[in-house]
Amino acid sequence: MPRHALYLEPGNPLELGATLTDDGINFAVWSPEAERLELCLFDAKGNQETARLVFHEQRGGVWHGHLPGGRAGLRYGLRAYGEYKPAEGLLFNAHKLLVDPYAKALDRPFTLHPSVFGFDPDHPGRPDHRDSAAHVPKTIVLPALAPFSGEGPRYSGGQTIIYELHVRGLTMLHPKVPKTLRGQLAALRQPAVISYLQTLGVTTLELLPIAAWADDRHLPALGLANYWGYNPVTMMAVDPRLAGRDALMELRETVAALHAAGFEVILDVVFNHTGEGDELGPTLCMRGLDNRGYYRLHPDDPAVYINDSGCGNCLALQREPALRLTMDALRHWVQAAGVDGFRFDLAPALGRLETGFSVEAPLMQAIQQDPVLRQVKLIAEPWDIGPGGYQVGQFRSPWSEWNDSFRDDVRKFWRGDAGMRGALATRLAGSADLFDHHGRDIDASINFITAHDGFTLADLVTYAHKHNEANGEENRDGTQDNYSWNNGVEGPTDDPHIIEQRAADQRALLATLLLAGGTPMLTAGDEFGRTQHGNNNAYVQDTPMSWMDWQLAASPAGQRRWAFTQRLIALRRRYKALQAEHFIGRQASREWVDVRWLDPEGEPLHEDGWKQPDPAPLAFLLAPMNGSGDLVGERLWLCFQPLHHPQTCRLPAARDGHHWLLLLDSARSELELDHAVYSSAESLALGRGVSIAVELLRP
Repeated sequence: MPRHALYLEPGNPLELGATLTDDGINFAVWSPEAERLELCLFDAKGNQETARLVFHEQRGGVWHGHLPGGRAGLRYGLRAYGEYKPAEGLLFNAHKLLVDPYAKALDRPFTLHPSVFGFDPDHPGRPDHRDSAAHVPKTIVLPALAPFSGEGPRYSGGQTIIYELHVRGLTMLHPKVPKTLRGQLAALRQPAVISYLQTLGVTTLELLPIAAWADDRHLPALGLANYWGYNPVTMMAVDPRLAGRDALMELRETVAALHAAGFEVILDVVFNHTGEGDELGPTLCMRGLDNRGYYRLHPDDPAVYINDSGCGNCLALQREPALRLTMDALRHWVQAAGVDGFRFDLAPALGRLETGFSVEAPLMQAIQQDPVLRQVKLIAEPWDIGPGGYQVGQFRSPWSEWNDSFRDDVRKFWRGDAGMRGALATRLAGSADLFDHHGRDIDASINFITAHDGFTLADLVTYAHKHNEANGEENRDGTQDNYSWNNGVEGPTDDPHIIEQRAADQRALLATLLLAGGTPMLTAGDEFGRTQHGNNNAYVQDTPMSWMDWQLAASPAGQRRWAFTQRLIALRRRYKALQAEHFIGRQASREWVDVRWLDPEGEPLHEDGWKQPDPAPLAFLLAPMNGSGDLVGERLWLCFQPLHHPQTCRLPAARDGHHWLLLLDSARSELELDHAVYSSAESLALGRGVSIAVELLRP
């Protein structure tokens, strides 16, 4: 850039961040309490500061300036001057280079060098005077991008099968992904990866966070790093560890390729807190620009952050700066990259006011009326640790929610807990007890048995207790409430009977997930038995412990389990009775699914049967109907048999001219099952597991 161009003209305050113009770059930064703001320009490598320019204009809390001659590719940071009074929530420190909250690309990952902390370590009430520029990412000005063109597939709730994955975890060990691409977004569009996911049959890929994040403050001392990414600093920039030099374009091209392959793409996003952490955390971005505006501070002690997230701080989503940033970030991911929806981490934070959670909170209302965001899928993790933090069932259409009651009740049923027959039936029918209000329906329930957080499916039936020693916290971290079991031995075993029983339990759990009403979410690797060796909180394990073991996937046992999962998904996608769009048993003006709950004798299940305290089989008949009550597809019979010994269960009477065809029996090895034909009302001796049969015309 010519030397004579190194000044800032008055700019446009309306569009925050860096925006290319016909003759330069416009910068606009929210920092209403700063006394002075500087734009720091850096060389092409982001290492040497080449100029420091003062913003001269402020309007409505926004500092703005236009840099004549500025071009795409320019690297910059910010310095904000003002009062440093922690007791009043003011933390200005011009020695700290700040990343623009509206950054859409960064030149390097965040690191926690000692210089990035804003307070003097020997005198926390004083500012630290070390310059942090050498250890802070520089924002890269991107060229103008046309809005993402073309729509991806749109699956209804009954058609959707979510596959939760970590970009690095899925691809780091994949033998058919080039080594230079492993762990990056571009790896997801490699033919081998796409073919694997297409053949498995899932419809919707949910990516763990990709926005640029920082490590939790305690991790560097343990020699560990944040792997999951639930600690963002900027909300619109892809973390450089997940992409090449042009990260946004890499995401955009990956989404386009996945759309072409028939997949929806959902991003897991974190707007409840940032990686700047608590009062002892680093000063990297928002803290140095408007600490009192972006964050919720304790009203009696503004030096302390409200910590409803459990991660050190909470964004003040009811106030202008954080609300606007969140809305702009969400629109950015949709319009610039084409993503099809979002899963919101600790979502009650989105609606928390000073008086508690409200679906009428500003951010919730803003999303609801936004013409871009109301078109995409919205999924809430409906709990956090703040006041009134458990909000399962309280969101409104079009929101869906992670259903932890499904997770817990299904685990308890198969663990053998007493009196779970009724609870399982409620979950299988779509959890109307939780979601049947405010015009919501069965697609509000995101069913899952495992997720990134917790045991893998294989570990759920292998470990009765968590084993998180590798996390460096003496096994104190991670939940104690796993509802898991080990089939007689804690951890690995050579006993063939236990090995087979664990495999059968996994098949039963997979069948429960994929045959239930609601939207199923499968965690990557569960389809072939991935293990984390008992670690139920592997957020710091950017190691083979968390990565997909493709050798295990290719093993005979992994292949059998994968084929079984694929078969379940194919069944769900084939039969209307398994794709209910309304709560099962709830008559509707359009297609709906009728249900008849049965006892082991094939008779209607009466009140005494529902109240039976001991574990007992649950069977039912599903029939897809139209609004006039006519059958519009095949009837299905399903039986969930939790006992460890064979149990006789009778098929219901078939209609005239029909017979029952057994499609699947999870108690039997995947390679041994052949389709068996049964006449009306025959009795089957069923082992522990899930069976499904279809009623067909006799040939």
